[in-house]
Amino acid sequence: MASIKNLKKDINYVLGDIIDEAILKAGDPKKTEAFIDETITLFDELITKINAKDVENKKAHFKSINAELESKAIALLDKVSKL
Repeated sequence: MASIKNLKKDINYVLGDIIDEAILKAGDPKKTEAFIDETITLFDELITKINAKDVENKKAHFKSINAELESKAIALLDKVSKL
């Protein structure tokens, strides 16, 4: 991982693309709105974890955030395909 700045950009781009995909496949507006809210909540959670100051092993902490982003992004993409 190059930097915290790049990790924040990755989170923003990945979740932004997922929201775009959900909007394009919007069938039921209420389901789409709930999905977007869930995605924004995930964004907020990940950014809060990045900004945590009381971390002992920063390298492992940021790797775990990156892994969490990957796994949750895959799960969100599965949900998009079911919208």
